[in-house]
Amino acid sequence: MHLDSADIRILNELQNDAKITNKELGNILHLSPTAVFERIKKLEKNGLIRNYAAILDRKILGKELLVICQIRLVRHSQQNIEEFEKQIKAIDEIKECFHISGDYDYVLKAAFKNMDDYHDFMVNKLTTISSIGNTHTLFIINQVKNDVGYKLKKESR
Repeated sequence: MHLDSADIRILNELQNDAKITNKELGNILHLSPTAVFERIKKLEKNGLIRNYAAILDRKILGKELLVICQIRLVRHSQQNIEEFEKQIKAIDEIKECFHISGDYDYVLKAAFKNMDDYHDFMVNKLTTISSIGNTHTLFIINQVKNDVGYKLKKESR
């Protein structure tokens, strides 16, 4: 999909503030609100804009403990992978899951109120998944960066 400078500007502005109005975007871009609306609809239709979301502060929500779990599966069969991924998607504490290469098969990012909640998660949720061979958990001391957007620039040709 080709993006012109107006599309790039719209995407950067929406990533910064998804509640910005078409009128405000139009003022920034020197376009009519209708033109901005049509461009945004095209970006949504083409799948570049998948969704709009509010980004919550996990610490204010009481999720102080952030962990990274590395997972190694027992076997690498299609059935094992599909079953593991299905079960992981159903666990609310897990915020992100990546199928990776290397010594482990998956990396999970999860958030908890405290160590007791993490222990409960490990004992009553994660270890009940039969396709898991072993796990290795890293406890986050400080989250240095957590960007959710992608700063877009006009490509030079």
